[in-house]
Amino acid sequence: MAGTIGCGLRTVIFSADKSSVFGGFPVKTPAKMACFPARISRNFGEVSACAKSPSSTTRKPRGIMKPRPISPALQELVGAPEISRTQALKVIWAHIKANNLQDPNDKKIIVCDEKLKKIFAGKERVGFLEVSGLITPHLL
Repeated sequence: MAGTIGCGLRTVIFSADKSSVFGGFPVKTPAKMACFPARISRNFGEVSACAKSPSSTTRKPRGIMKPRPISPALQELVGAPEISRTQALKVIWAHIKANNLQDPNDKKIIVCDEKLKKIFAGKERVGFLEVSGLITPHLL
């Protein structure tokens, strides 16, 4: 018999090999993953503070975390032929902060230098919410 328990932090899947008592009814020990703070974990008997499932460590990056080939304009700023979308955004923001390219009156506006103009379609000023959309054509 298997079941689940949700405690607001994470849902835990239980298998039928061992059981303990929780609130007057039998609760099975976790089969896959349980991650509770120390004060909650003592209520679950044999559940450790954080037990990882083996499948979570072997997963390949997908979606925005997957490295992709990038355009020559973005390669000039990043310095690599492949990068994930999230890493590209981090590098762009690091460049913006390092060169003080935010408008002093409105920090939401980025004043583009020559490198950023190549990436942001020649625009002089870009809103910070536009950055993610403007790098999309550069991720091949």
